[in-house]
Amino acid sequence: MTHLNRRDLVLLSLLILSWGVNWPIMKMGVTGFPPLTFRFICLLIGTPVLGLGLWAMKVPFQIPRRYWRELLVLAIFNMFIWHALIILAVQYLSSGRSAILGYTMPIFSALIGAWVFKNQLAQRAWGGVAAAALGVVLLLWHELSNLSGKPIGVVLALIAASTWALGTQLLRRTSIPLPTLTLSFWMTAMTTVVMGLLSFAFEFDRWQEPSATHWASIVYNAVLVFGFAHAAWFYLARSLPPVASTLSVMMIPILGVFSGAWALNETLHWQDWAAMGLMVVSIASVLWPAKPTPAQD
Repeated sequence: MTHLNRRDLVLLSLLILSWGVNWPIMKMGVTGFPPLTFRFICLLIGTPVLGLGLWAMKVPFQIPRRYWRELLVLAIFNMFIWHALIILAVQYLSSGRSAILGYTMPIFSALIGAWVFKNQLAQRAWGGVAAAALGVVLLLWHELSNLSGKPIGVVLALIAASTWALGTQLLRRTSIPLPTLTLSFWMTAMTTVVMGLLSFAFEFDRWQEPSATHWASIVYNAVLVFGFAHAAWFYLARSLPPVASTLSVMMIPILGVFSGAWALNETLHWQDWAAMGLMVVSIASVLWPAKPTPAQD
């Protein structure tokens, strides 16, 4: 597929919107509420919603027993670590800053592909890696120099992004011959159990009744993020042109930054503006498709 039809364009636009504005919505969800418990409730409600989506699309649920060990490894790096650490990072950082750091994932993915899996990385991509590194240094420096800064949030977000990147590389190379949506459903189901155990182990003494704002954030995540966005992304991923894929990845943190500033009155410092610009350049240099090399006579 070389272009988007109208239906796919609408679907992609809704996907970017739902993921982008979710960063301030998550921030509202964990403000005054235990973050791991918030994520657990989102997953607990969202997993059946995702299951209904699979059932409606007639996607198979069954996975042969011999593939469960590999699926567990995929879930650890794609889901377990990401969901636990990024929601903790959101508690410490502004929603916009969390979005910028979370979407360093494509940069980490390119580096892991080059270093671990011996993928060839274009020369311009190394410039993108340098731009991303500079953006991270700016944000970390601001957190360290600010008396109320939370550098631990930066570290948590970067670990989350790097493990998600490794999981993405592993998912591309999986030997499990089943639809990606099937794998996504079972990884989400396993993550629900893990987040429930983490919530019980570390936040049991802080469990409380969610407020109306917390419930709104939970329902948004359960229905639109886990129910709609996951299914929409995997549906589009099979036919999405590379340019559209790149632009969608770049737009999500930008939306996260500006929606956080608008909805939560988050102050955008010059480090945020600079880091956002550097990340856009970085993601574009890593993901934007190269021009085909002319054939030699």
